[in-house]
Order: sequence, then C-alpha cells, then structure tokens
Amino acid sequence: MNEALVYLNGEMTPLSEAKIPVLDRGFIFGDGIYEVIPVYGRKMFRADQHLARLFRSLAAIGIANPHSKEEWLALIAKVMAAHDADDQMVYLQVTRGVAKRAHAFPKDEVTPTVFIMTNPIVLPTAAARENGVACVAMEDKRWLRCEIKSISLLGNVLAAQNAAENGVTESIQFRDGFLTEASASNVWIVKDGVLMGPPKDNLILEGIRYGLIEELCAANNIKLEARRIAREEVFAADEVMLSSATKEVLAVVKLDDTVIGDGKPGAVYHQLYTAYQAAKAA
Repeated sequence: MNEALVYLNGEMTPLSEAKIPVLDRGFIFGDGIYEVIPVYGRKMFRADQHLARLFRSLAAIGIANPHSKEEWLALIAKVMAAHDADDQMVYLQVTRGVAKRAHAFPKDEVTPTVFIMTNPIVLPTAAARENGVACVAMEDKRWLRCEIKSISLLGNVLAAQNAAENGVTESIQFRDGFLTEASASNVWIVKDGVLMGPPKDNLILEGIRYGLIEELCAANNIKLEARRIAREEVFAADEVMLSSATKEVLAVVKLDDTVIGDGKPGAVYHQLYTAYQAAKAA
C-alpha cells in the first residue's frame, strides 16, 4: 500500500516526509487552529459550517486566513482525491508560523503553516449504537476560551486519558457544578421529551453537530432548550447523548455508577440518529 499523501505549505508529500521547523509556533506554543471535516461518499459534510468555524477561530487569535473559502475547498479536494477511502476524516491545521521563540506575536510578518491530511473515518460500532456507552464525570479544568478550536489541547488530552483509564468512551465535564462538554464531544440531555444542551458560549466548543441538531429538532418536532444544566440534572436525565464528527450522535447509558434512564438508548436518541443518517444521505 502506498504511503498516505498530505498537504504541507504548498506541496503534496508522503506523510513520513512532512516536516516543520522546530521554531514553528504551533510546535513551541500550541499557537494555532485546527478543524476536522467528515466526508461521506467523497462528499464533505457541512463543509461551509466547518470552514466558517475555522475562519472564526483564526480571527479570534489573530492569524491571517491564508486562503479563501474556494482555495480551501480545492486543497481539501486534492488531499481527499489522493486517498482510496470514500468515507474520510479530513484534518486541517494552521499555525502562526515560524519565528524566534517569544511569547508575544512576532513583530515581523510570518507566513502561517498550513497542513492538511485525511484518514478513513472510524464511526461507533454497531454494538455501541445498539447498547449505548459509558462515561465518567470530572471537573472541567480547561482555559476559558473553549469556543476557539485551538491546537492547545492538553486539557482535552487529560480528559480523554481519564476516560481511557476508566475504560469508558468519554469524560463528561462540569465547571462550578454545571455541564460543559466532554473531552471531544458536545453533551446533551433529555428530560420529559425535551432535549437540552449548554448555551453556546466560551465554556464549550460549538460543535458543527450543535447547529445540525438544532435543525433536526426543528424538522422533527423535538423541543430544544439551550441553558445552563446542573450536574444533578445530568445524572437524573432520561437520556444523555454525545455529538461530534466521529460519534455523530451517540447514547450514554451509564455515567460513573449511575444508570441513565432505563439503561438503553432512548426514543429521542433514535429519532435524532435516524434524522442524522438522512441528512448525510441528502
């Protein structure tokens, strides 16, 4: 099998040969932004929304967007075409670029580093879909600009490791007694048929699935509320769900030692999952 080709600063190159200078600010400081776009049947899913979030994040940390929307789409298509899989997960990363090590932004103009790669998408197993998954709760100790899709992901890494060490799918995080998000997923609860999620503020990354779920709820007559959700409400919920590019929507049936609802994926989950698959096929 031929080695995967990736895009780095204007060139397509084998992954093993892709190199950046050690003074790249992404390497030194985590000074950069990333984005992940799912691809189904060689068609990007909600690419406009993903690129809009990429552009928002770049603007939020003062990195000049190195490409127009059309240029980004062309570059992504080029990387996608170099891979055999029809269903892929495209990863984009932009760092501030290479400069002498100093915390403040470089005084002289630097060229952003642009990297794109893709891999076959890995979705939840049929067993996870049918039976739901377990999670653990933990305190959210990350920084307060979670709405920026930053490559500075140590807090998320530690939350994911906490889940791994506990043998579960995700760590669901709480800040000052209120739900925020999981290590790499938005979190939703259902009570009495109403779907609820945390507000879109600086305490969560607004997943692209957040907007999609809003649309699916409107189309399927599911009542949706965005508000602060207390820890106790999560443990007492009828349903808990995760959403992300790789999980799509996924039911949580156990949190710590508490069984959620009747211990099986619930009616609202099944409704949203079915609607999600229809949106992918549209």
